[in-house]
Amino acid sequence: MMSDSLPSIARTIQTGETYLGIELGSTRIKASLITPQGHEIATGSHTWENQIIEGHWSYSEEAIWTGLSASYADLAGNVQEKFGVPLTNIKGAGISAMMHGYMAFDADGNLLVPFRTWRDTSTRKAADYLTEHLGVNIPLRWSISHLYQSILNHEDHLDRINFFTTLSGYIHWKLTGERVLGIGDASGMFPIDSKIANYNQEIIQKFNKIAGRYLPHNDILELLPQVLQAGQNAGNLTIEGANLLDPTGKLQAGVPFCPPEGDAGTGMVATNAVRIRTGNVSVGTSIFAMVVLEQPLNKLHRNLDLVTTPSGEAVAMVHCNNGADELSKWIGLFSEVALAFGTKKEVNINEAYEAILQEAFSGSPDAGGIIVYNTISGEPVVELSEGRPLFARTSNAQLTLGNFMRAQLYSVFAALAIGFEDLHEEQVSLDFLNAHGGLFKTPAVGQRFLAAATQTPIVVAESAGEGGAWGIALLASYLDHSSEKSLADYLDQEIFKDSHSTTLVPKPADIAGFKTFLSRYRSGLKIEKTAVETITNF
Repeated sequence: MMSDSLPSIARTIQTGETYLGIELGSTRIKASLITPQGHEIATGSHTWENQIIEGHWSYSEEAIWTGLSASYADLAGNVQEKFGVPLTNIKGAGISAMMHGYMAFDADGNLLVPFRTWRDTSTRKAADYLTEHLGVNIPLRWSISHLYQSILNHEDHLDRINFFTTLSGYIHWKLTGERVLGIGDASGMFPIDSKIANYNQEIIQKFNKIAGRYLPHNDILELLPQVLQAGQNAGNLTIEGANLLDPTGKLQAGVPFCPPEGDAGTGMVATNAVRIRTGNVSVGTSIFAMVVLEQPLNKLHRNLDLVTTPSGEAVAMVHCNNGADELSKWIGLFSEVALAFGTKKEVNINEAYEAILQEAFSGSPDAGGIIVYNTISGEPVVELSEGRPLFARTSNAQLTLGNFMRAQLYSVFAALAIGFEDLHEEQVSLDFLNAHGGLFKTPAVGQRFLAAATQTPIVVAESAGEGGAWGIALLASYLDHSSEKSLADYLDQEIFKDSHSTTLVPKPADIAGFKTFLSRYRSGLKIEKTAVETITNF
């Protein structure tokens, strides 16, 4: 993407004309530094892993801040090495993170219970009850589900709760002092009314009747962050915040911040999918699709979350807890096999992905009787409270690498395809879906089978591997353009005007083969549920 010369970029960095985006994903924290034209000039990253804390999928506060500063330090070090100048001043910045989850604080800003992430599926009773009594779909992952489940569990921290938010909202608050949230991420906390770009007031009243008596001031609104749209200033980096981000003290305070957003919203930005009739699919540890709606849905669907774009347009979201994580573990295993054979002293993981994934092209359209479940964690779409990764096959299955890898890829998209059945029922119109994530760095493979699973043309742009850190950096740069044009126009006219992409339409044979695989997948869910009951995680 980058065409600027090194000396001109160095001057841009020295004069503080760059924009910073940091996204905390499930397995990696990535920092992205971009020019005013949106070109990524440097990155930094830090690897981390979730863990079970007090029975919930979580990350510790120490891990959050250690990872954030490590990612920034890696970025700053790369800037110094590549351009010969220190990173001291930035024109705009933004924080993005995994959507949903629950971070509750007391009046002194102390975390009351360990962070409960989107991956936590302990909220079934709360989500079901709220969906029935509020009249809208309330997913298990949403912050309001976690809060109400805490009420049902009679958790003692509720007596002290003063504020709750998402991971991006928490970090933004500590960096700027502002308790705000971008509308896209806020829509994963509590239902949003796109007409007023704020929390749905009717549903606020309904919730207060149900649970207000358990909350301070009897009002959920008192606990929620303020909602902001893309382009609105969300505060400035404080001295304390600058020291948290850059303990070396080189980064100057005062940097304007855009509203903090969730990874779903930044994925839409990174794929230029914020207009009506557009949509995107993001594949990482989880997998989700975001489809910008032309009109309201006709009825409630448990597999369709009603959220928004970063600028507030209504979106139907199909979210699946399990994406390409299990696939990556098999790629790692096959890389070890290559080492065991002595063919190489070291295996380049990107080369391994390309070589092994392309074997899926030689597989049978239905994966030859092989069934794979990629469910490392619970999967609400198929009503699994917990997950156990499984590989099964019929007795006469064709056990080839091609079939095995096709089944692995099909499993990544299986739960998503079940969610898409509700979109097809609603006759939601889509010209195409933009796809992004590391899976699409290998040409054509993931793109082809995603097209079969969704029965929709799939577009992969040259920027598809950039991800959410780049997306939130673009939202930071949009702060300087929001008075002139909409977010959709800004992306079209300033960022993606010269971008290149490839489009693959679904092949009839792949569609038919995937349907056969999905039928076996559904029938075999009894195996998966039995595995959850009989195989204990340890």
